[in-house]
Amino acid sequence: MSDDLTLHAHLVGRQGSRADLNTPVLVLDIDALDRNIAAMAGLAAARGIGLRPHAKTHKSVDIAKRQLAAGAAGVCCAKIGEAEALADGGITGILITSPVAAPHAIERLAALATRADGLMATVDHPDVARRIDAALAAQGATLDVLIDIDPGIARTGVASPEKAVDLARAIAALPALRWRGVQYYCGSQQHIEDYAERRAAIVERTDYLTTVLAALADADFAAEIVSGSGTGTHHIDLDLGVFTELQAGSYVFMDKQYCDCDLTGDGAVPFEVALGVDARVVSANHSGLVTIDAGFKSLSTDGGVAVVRRGAPTDSFFAFMGDEHAALVAPGIGERMAPGDPVTLTVPHCDPTVNLYDHYHVVAGDTLVAIWPVSARGRAR
Repeated sequence: MSDDLTLHAHLVGRQGSRADLNTPVLVLDIDALDRNIAAMAGLAAARGIGLRPHAKTHKSVDIAKRQLAAGAAGVCCAKIGEAEALADGGITGILITSPVAAPHAIERLAALATRADGLMATVDHPDVARRIDAALAAQGATLDVLIDIDPGIARTGVASPEKAVDLARAIAALPALRWRGVQYYCGSQQHIEDYAERRAAIVERTDYLTTVLAALADADFAAEIVSGSGTGTHHIDLDLGVFTELQAGSYVFMDKQYCDCDLTGDGAVPFEVALGVDARVVSANHSGLVTIDAGFKSLSTDGGVAVVRRGAPTDSFFAFMGDEHAALVAPGIGERMAPGDPVTLTVPHCDPTVNLYDHYHVVAGDTLVAIWPVSARGRAR
C-alpha cells in the first residue's frame, strides 16, 4: 500500500513537481495560506482583539504553529482527540470548544491538563463541571473553563442568563476549576450569503449575549474572556466589539461556502483560496462531459459541489458521479480535454474535506515544497 510520503517525497523541491502528483490529492498554496494568516491576525490586532483560530478546520500542527507565530493566543479544538494531537505537537493555548462529558474523555482531559500549557475547556452543565473537577483533583491538576452559551441552535450551551449564573456559581465552588468567561459561537449565521441579512442576524444574537454578560456581571462574575465568531461573521463581530477573541478558522483556506458569502459588505474578498484538490481527467468519451478521479471519497458533500478553479474551461461545472468520480460538464468539453489533463477544484466545505486526507501537499506555484501531516485526522473522540 502506497502512502503520500512513499509516492511523493521524492518530488519535494523539484521545479514543476505539482504536475507529477498522484491524484486526487489535497493541495495547499503556502503563499496564500501565509497571506490569509497575516490578514486575519492584522484585522484582530488593529482592533485590540485576541485571535484563537479554530484548528478543526486544518487539524495541523504545522499550520497552528504559523498562526501562533503570527500572534494568535492559541487555537481552538473541537474534541479532546484534536487537542491531544496538537498539544503533543507543541501547540499551546488550546481551547476545547465542545463539552467534554464522557467518563473516559474527562479522564483524558484531566491528564491533558497536566501537560498542555494554557489548556482551557468549555462546560455547559454543573454535573459535568463536578466530574471534571474530581478528575483534575485525582491528577493534581487545575483547568481554566469557559461557560458555553447556546446562541439559539439548541446544540450545546446553557439556555438562559439565569442558567449561566447558576453554572458560574457551581464552578466557583470547585477548587480545580477556574472560570474565565464565556464562549458564544453563532454557527447558523456564518454562511448567510447576504451581508445585510447576516449582520442583522448577528446584531440580534449579540444583543442576547450582552444580556447574559450583564447577568453574570451583576452576580459578580464579570467575564474576562468572551470567545466566539467565525470567518463568516468576523468583520461584523470586530465592529460590534463584544468578543475579546475570535475563533475564526476557515479563513486560512476558504471554500465554496465562504466564497459565496459577501464577507465585508462591499464585495471585497479579504482572503484567498489556499486549499484545493488536484484531480485528473480519466475519461473523455462524450462531447458534453469528461470524468475526473475525485468523487464523494475526495470531497465533502455538505457544502454543495466543488468549483473548478483551473485546468478546465471556465464554462464547465462540477457534478458528483459516485465514490471515485465526478463529471465536468460543458458544451464540447470532451473535445477540449483529454485523459490525463489536470484540474484544480475549490472544495465545497474545507473542514470535512481535510478530514478525508492524511497529508497536505504544500506547493509554491507549481512546485511541491513540503508534505505536512493532517496531524489530528481521525482524532474526533
